[in-house]
Amino acid sequence: MTKYLTILLLCMQLLHADRLGVNEKLGEYVPLDLTFINEQSQSVTLKTLMDAKPTLLTLNYFRCAGICSPQLNDMAIMLSRLHLAENTDYKVITVDFAEDETPDLAVAKKKNLIHSMNRSYVDDAWHFVIGENNSSGKLAKSVGFKFEKTIGKDGKVDYIHGAALIVLSPTGKITRYMSGIEQLATDVKMAIIQAKEEKVTPTITKNSPYCFSEKPEGDIIVEMGSKVWAILMLSVVIALFVYLIRGSKRKENESENNK
Repeated sequence: MTKYLTILLLCMQLLHADRLGVNEKLGEYVPLDLTFINEQSQSVTLKTLMDAKPTLLTLNYFRCAGICSPQLNDMAIMLSRLHLAENTDYKVITVDFAEDETPDLAVAKKKNLIHSMNRSYVDDAWHFVIGENNSSGKLAKSVGFKFEKTIGKDGKVDYIHGAALIVLSPTGKITRYMSGIEQLATDVKMAIIQAKEEKVTPTITKNSPYCFSEKPEGDIIVEMGSKVWAILMLSVVIALFVYLIRGSKRKENESENNK
């Protein structure tokens, strides 16, 4: 009975993971010819942004009041402590997957984060870019990063998404996923060194938070569809649990009657 219940729960998790989060594609390559709008409002390719160096990639949107800001703030702290030469040993690219954001937001976000760092950091080492011709969506798909657009009653657009730091080799190979908001500088340093060698590293499982659309006052809310889905899945689990218990008791009674 326990075995069947465990299998069902795992299936539920897989169904949810297929909708949102990250579907890892270790060893595959990102399309380097995708173009993005950089902080100077110029169209540049991913290949140019990476500059043939190991690259730390994050996918966010700059108006996000959920996990994007904590993730990027931690990135700034981590990069301050990283004992490698930025722009020489590695590059960092933060890609905006929102459809309606502008380079001005990218410039402001970059300025705030660079200024928050406790040491001088090469400005050109960390790029904040906007998608062009759905390049953000194509890049997200190539690395298995899934997000869901939501529209509130007030017409405000938000996104449900997870948090991950994705490590790319100089040739664009996906070599490692580091899930969650906080990353250790020592772990990231090792990931960069291994990416330079084109070495793929399996992911250590870690719970990744999700960002949901938020009310103006900051309370996190879940879309009604997600609530209904959760209730239905919970009902299935409870029904199966009851069915298995009753079936088990029925077999025990039949066994006793046959004695």
